Amino acid sequence: MASHTPNFECRMYEAKYPEVDMAVMIQVKNIADMGAYVSLLEYNNIEGMILFSELSRRRIRSVSSLIKVGRIEPVMVLRVDKEKGYIDLSKRRVSEEDIQACEERYNKSKLVHSIMRHVAETMSIDLEDLYIHVGWPLYRKYGHAFEAFKIMVTDPDSVLNSLTREVKEIGPDGQEVTKVVPAMSEEVKEALIKNIRRRMTPQPLKIRADIEMKCFQFDGVIHIKDAMRQAEAAGNDDCPVKIKLVAPPLYVLTTQTLDKEQGIAVLSRAIIACTEAIEKQKGKLTVKEAPRAVSERDDKLLAEHMAKLRQDNEEISGDEDSEEEEDTGMGEVDVENAGTGITD
Repeated sequence: MASHTPNFECRMYEAKYPEVDMAVMIQVKNIADMGAYVSLLEYNNIEGMILFSELSRRRIRSVSSLIKVGRIEPVMVLRVDKEKGYIDLSKRRVSEEDIQACEERYNKSKLVHSIMRHVAETMSIDLEDLYIHVGWPLYRKYGHAFEAFKIMVTDPDSVLNSLTREVKEIGPDGQEVTKVVPAMSEEVKEALIKNIRRRMTPQPLKIRADIEMKCFQFDGVIHIKDAMRQAEAAGNDDCPVKIKLVAPPLYVLTTQTLDKEQGIAVLSRAIIACTEAIEKQKGKLTVKEAPRAVSERDDKLLAEHMAKLRQDNEEISGDEDSEEEEDTGMGEVDVENAGTGITD
């Protein structure tokens, strides 16, 4: 007898087809004479079509400027013929609010689907069976399985212990009986929790601001260091603030936090504290880049820029014993080793 091969393809939602007037995420597959054929990404790539007349409210001068093969974007569902499998879609009727809501839902659904599929593959079980007994019940109970997964990061039993399935067995008397058992085995449950925790445990964001700071007064170096200390003092245990010299007079302030808004607020307060401190000494602070979340790529570019500045500084240094050069040195320095950012 041939063994069953698990199926790892499945739609994301319980409904096989989207509802009319619903925004869905599609990928353009082919452009034909009448319109564009697309795949509905949330519905296991079933086919839909966007007629050219539904691409834009304005007169179409160039189809290629409006739609391209491979592009992923939200569109509106116009008609669904479940018997024939026809789905008519519109790009011109989807609003900005629809686009935002669709993108938010799709990003959550895509993460849930990725976790579910990985569990199905590693445990060699049907993906649809996992959705039937775990995924879709969570969608019904929590509005979106993503919300349930967030709870499962810290308290999986409160979510999963209520999930059950019915199985039919032959009793001692030879009659078929129905038993209620947990929705999944302990092995599958453990794999699901492990994947959710790996993929959904919040990662700290890095928040950065770029400033220029100068002080032309006597002991300007000391005043700048004091201002930098005031900036760092504005941080807290959740959002510690660090300030580093890039090259006089440019400095960067950074913090790491799980809460983006809190991180931006803390850096904003740090800039205010730094500004007040340096202005008391008749110095000046200019914000070059306001606090914002930065990526690893941004960090890498900053590090490369600082390394280049250090190299350039080494190449043009004339007197290694110059005290002024020590004061205005470049590179990654903290408050205790900061450069002056001043000129004579």
